[in-house]
Amino acid sequence: MAGAVEAKLAELGLALPDVVPPLASYQPAVRSGVYVYTSGQLPMVDGTLAVTGKVGAEVTPDEAKELARTCALNALAAVKSVAGDLDRIARVVKVVGFVASATDFTGQPGVVNGASELLGAVLGDKGVHARSAVGVAVLPLDAPVEVEVQVELVDA
Repeated sequence: MAGAVEAKLAELGLALPDVVPPLASYQPAVRSGVYVYTSGQLPMVDGTLAVTGKVGAEVTPDEAKELARTCALNALAAVKSVAGDLDRIARVVKVVGFVASATDFTGQPGVVNGASELLGAVLGDKGVHARSAVGVAVLPLDAPVEVEVQVELVDA
């Protein structure tokens, strides 16, 4: 039975995807005490990375913002895989977004807003978080964006 968070996702026309399998030797998410830390989530949909390249070159900032939203959705799936229920989220503590950037691209914060805005829309005040938006030369599989999330759970 889906809880309130998954009902909100459905209201927004979204569904929680399957957890993206690891590309190497790591777990999609781990729990330590009341915290869940996700690994970097790529904008994979049904096992496929549909868009590759650098933001500001092959990928537009608007496309990248949408991809960051997909990363955040994948992060929520990873959180659920170890927390059991997204309704256990007390708050999103931190989001780190990595943007594979053309050398003259400086709009990383706007791209990572895709993830932040999704978390706010789904979780309300619990989705307000600290954040870093970092431009990098290249990401795994030539992905344009990667997002990792740290959440605090209610102690249950």
